[in-house]
Amino acid sequence: MADANDTPSTARDYRETVFLPETPFPMRGGLPQKEPAIIEQWGDLYSALRKQRQAEGAPLYVLHDGPPYANGDIHIGHALNKTLKDFVVRSRFLLRNDVDYVPGWDCHGLPIEWKIEEEYRKKGRRKDDVPTAEFRAECRAYAGHWIGEQMKGFQRLGVMADWENRYSTMDFKSEATIVAEFQKFVMSGQLYRGSKPVMWSPVERTALADAEVEYHDHVSPTVWVKFPLVSGGAAVVIWTTTPWTIPANRAVSYSPRIDYGVYEVTALEENLEFQPWAAPGDRLILADKLAEEVFKAAKVAAWTRVETANLDGVVLQHPLAKLDAGYGFPVPMLAGDHVTDDAGTGFVHTAPGHGADDYLIWLKSKQQLEAMGVDSAIPETVDPDGAYYPHVPLFAGLKVLETEGKKAGKFGPANGAVMEKLIEAGNLLARGRLEHSYPHSWRSKAPVIFRNTPQWFIRMDEPLENGETLRQRALKSIAATTFHPDSGRNRIGGMVETRPDWLISRQRAWGAPLAMFVDKETGEPLRDQAVNDRIVKLMHEEGADAWFNRPAADFLGNHDPAKYEKVEDILDVWFDSGSTHAFTLEGRDDSGWPADLYLEGSDQHRGWFQSSLLESCGTRGRAPYKTLVTHGFTLDENGQKMSKSLGNTVEPHVVIAESGAEILRLWTATVDYMEDQRIGKTILATVTDSYRKLRNTMRYLLGALDGFTDAERVAVADMPPLEQYILHRLWQLDAQVRTAYEGYRFNEVVRPLLDFCQSDLSVFFFDIRKDALYCDRPDSLTRRAYRTVLDAIFERLTIWLGPLMTFTMEEAWTTRFPDAGSNILRVFPETPSDWRNDAEFERWTAMESVVSAVTGALEIERREKRIGASLEAAPTVELPAALAKLFDGLSAAEIFRTSGATLTDAGELTVRPFQASGDKCDRCWRILPEVKADTRLCLRCEDAVEAWDKSRAA
Repeated sequence: MADANDTPSTARDYRETVFLPETPFPMRGGLPQKEPAIIEQWGDLYSALRKQRQAEGAPLYVLHDGPPYANGDIHIGHALNKTLKDFVVRSRFLLRNDVDYVPGWDCHGLPIEWKIEEEYRKKGRRKDDVPTAEFRAECRAYAGHWIGEQMKGFQRLGVMADWENRYSTMDFKSEATIVAEFQKFVMSGQLYRGSKPVMWSPVERTALADAEVEYHDHVSPTVWVKFPLVSGGAAVVIWTTTPWTIPANRAVSYSPRIDYGVYEVTALEENLEFQPWAAPGDRLILADKLAEEVFKAAKVAAWTRVETANLDGVVLQHPLAKLDAGYGFPVPMLAGDHVTDDAGTGFVHTAPGHGADDYLIWLKSKQQLEAMGVDSAIPETVDPDGAYYPHVPLFAGLKVLETEGKKAGKFGPANGAVMEKLIEAGNLLARGRLEHSYPHSWRSKAPVIFRNTPQWFIRMDEPLENGETLRQRALKSIAATTFHPDSGRNRIGGMVETRPDWLISRQRAWGAPLAMFVDKETGEPLRDQAVNDRIVKLMHEEGADAWFNRPAADFLGNHDPAKYEKVEDILDVWFDSGSTHAFTLEGRDDSGWPADLYLEGSDQHRGWFQSSLLESCGTRGRAPYKTLVTHGFTLDENGQKMSKSLGNTVEPHVVIAESGAEILRLWTATVDYMEDQRIGKTILATVTDSYRKLRNTMRYLLGALDGFTDAERVAVADMPPLEQYILHRLWQLDAQVRTAYEGYRFNEVVRPLLDFCQSDLSVFFFDIRKDALYCDRPDSLTRRAYRTVLDAIFERLTIWLGPLMTFTMEEAWTTRFPDAGSNILRVFPETPSDWRNDAEFERWTAMESVVSAVTGALEIERREKRIGASLEAAPTVELPAALAKLFDGLSAAEIFRTSGATLTDAGELTVRPFQASGDKCDRCWRILPEVKADTRLCLRCEDAVEAWDKSRAA
C-alpha cells in the first residue's frame, strides 16, 4: 500500500498504445469436442471437391481402397491405414487432381462364419443343422452391422471419401461381378480341379492358401521308424515330426548325393529307466553324417559300420505290415532332390497325400511306380475333420487334431495311437519332442495339416492366348509398377516367382460361390456363356444366395441337370478382394482403370496386392495398379507386438476421446510409416507437445495478422533482408513439401514444417520482430513487411499442413476467413519466383554462428544473474571482417534482441556481454541513452505514441 505522503505518479501508462496480437483462436485445442463440429460443418465435402475439380478439368487420380474386414471395432492398424489414405486424398486434391476414393469392406469368409457359429453353439445348434439360406443371412447382417460401425470410426478420424457409394464384397453387384471374373478363368481354361495335398484346417474344415497361413512355435512328437527291407537283413530308418502320417506312407525318399551305410548295433546304453527299442544285432541303414545322432536318440552305445548301402531297386515293407494286411503293399525307395543330410536320418518318409515334396516326387515317379506294379493313386487318409477315414486300418475315426471345445487345435489321439502300434510291430526305434516353427491358420490360430483333397486351382504356368503364362504376366507387371519403398518389388516378385498354382476353392458357406457346373462323366467344367450370363443376371438381382437357393435348372437352360454337378464350394476371399477393381473402378464415368495407387500394410504383398495382381493379369493382362505403397506394422512403445492379453494395445477411440483425432493424425504424419512404427502413452505425449507448439504458432500468426489488409502489403524488393530471407525459406519448403507429397513421404512434410515453425519462426523470426510488431507505428516499413510475410506464412502453413492436421488448419483458416469456405477447397498456389533469394539465404545461414555465440554469452549472464532480460545487454562482438560484413545494412542489436550492439574487427569471434547504458523506455523496455526523462520513451516509441494519439483524436 502507498504511503499517504507519497506523491501520485504522473507517468503515463503506455500499454494501450502497444499493438498486442488479438485472436479468438484459443490456446487449448479442445479437439475431442471441436472435431465433431468441424466434421458436421464439412458435410459431403468430398463430393463438393470432386465437382469443383471436374468443372476445372482437373486430371483424374484414383486411389483404390483395400477393403478392411467387416468384423469388430477399428484398431490402431486401421487408423494408421485410413489416415494415410486420407493424407493421399487431401494432398492430391490440393495438387489440383480430381480424386476418386471409394471406401470398401471385405465381408465374406471364415472370421464372420466363426462368429455366427459361436452364436449358434450358444443356442445349442450346430452349423450343419442350420439351412444355408438362414446361415448366410445371419452372416450378411453381422457384416452389415460392422460396416456401419467401422464407417463411423473412420469418419471420426476425419477421413474424406465417397461414403455414400461405399462398396462391399457382399453387395449383390459385387458378388455378381466376382462370379463373372471367376467365369473368365473357367472360359479361358486357366481353371482346373486337382487332387493334391493342400494346407487344411480341421478346426475350420477348409483348405487354406499360403496367404492364410502364419507360422508359430509348436511342440511336435518326433519318431525314428524302421522300414524293413523286403529282402530282409536290415531296415531303413526315417525320422518325422508327424507320426500320424505313417499310415499314409507309400515310399521312402533318398538322395544319390548322400553317403549311406549299413550299421550294426553292438551295445546299448546301460542303467536306463526304460528298455531301448533297439537291440544288439539290429542292422540299420542311415546317412553316414547322421548315424551318430540317430544312435544317441535310440540309446545305442556302440555300433559298427558294416558296409556302404546300395539303395538301387530296394523295396521296403510298411512298418505296420505285421499288424494288418492293409499295409501289406510294397514301399519303394525314390531318389529325390529334396532329401538332405542336415537333420533326421538322411531319408524322407513319403506320404504323397500329406506333403508338397512327397506329392511332387510321387508324381515324378509315376512311370517307375507302375513299372514296379505299385498303385500310383494318392491315398485319402484323413477326412475334413482331421480324423482317419473308416477304411484306414487300425486307426479308423481317430483324430489328428481336436476340433471341438476347449481342446480345439490340440493334438488328438492319432499320434499316440500310431506310436503304440509301431512299438507293437517292433519298428519304433526312438521318439522325442521338438519345438519348431509350424503352420497355423491366421484366423483360428489352430495348427493346420497337409491333406490330399480335390480342389480347384488357377494355373500359374499354362501358356495363355499370347503365349505368356500367368506367372510371366504377373512378373512383367511387377517390373512395370512403382513401389514405395522399392524393396516391395523384390518381396512380391519373389513370392510370385515361387508360388504354386492358386488354390481358390474353400469348403465353407459364407462367400461368393464357384458358380459353375461340372460334367459328371468328363469332370470338365461346363463352358457355356449363356449359362454364365444367367448365373450373373440372377446374382445381380438376388446376390450370391441365388446360387444356393435356386435349383440347377434355373441356370442350365437346355442342359440336363442330371448330367452336371453343381459346385457349391466358395471362392477364396482373396479372389473376392482381388476382384474389387472390377466392380469399383470399371464401368464408372468418374473413375478409371488401372488405379493410380494401392496403399496397404506390407503383409499384403502376399495378400491383396498379389491376389489383385493375379486376378487382373489373368483377365486383363496387367496389374490393376500403377503404384504400390506399403506401411509397416504398429508396435507398442517397446517394439512389442500389440496384444489384448498383454494389455499393450492403443485403441483409437480412447485416444480420440482423450486427445482428439488430430493427435493420431499428427502421429501418423511424423512416423516413417514405411517401416514398423511404435505408439504408446509416452510417444503420444511427445506428439501432443509438438501439437501444442504448432498450435501456438498458428495462434500467434492469427493474432499478429489481426486487421491486416492488402493496403499494408510491401513488395518483396522493398522488404528488409530478414523478411526476404524468410520468404526464401518458404520458397525452399514449397518445393520440399510438393516433392514429399508426390512421393507419399508425409513425415518429410510435417517434420521440416515443425522444425521451421520452432527454429525459424518462434525462436528467431517472431522473436526478432515482436518488438517491431508491438511497438513500431502501424505504417512503418519493417512492421508492414513483417505482417506481409506473416500472411504468406499463414497461407502456406494452412495449405501445406491441411491434408495432415486437417482439423486444426481448418479451424485456423476459418477463424481468419470465416466466409472463404473450407481450407481443403484450396489448391497449392504457385510460389513467386522473387521469393527465391540465395544471397540472403547464404547471409543468414553464415550469420548463425555469430547469433549463437551472442545468445550463449547472454545466457551465461542471465544464469549468473548479472542481467535479467537480453534487453539489459549491449554486447560488443569482436569478429573477422568476413563475418562483420554479413551485418551490413542490418541492426545487430535487433538481431541479437539486445538494446545495443557494437561490432569490431578481430581475428576470431569473441563476445563481450556488456550491460546496456541509458534509461529504460517504458513502452518497449529497451535501455537507451536517448530515453527522455519526462516521457520515459525512446525516440521510436515517442513517434509511435504521437501517431497513436493523432489517430484517436481523429
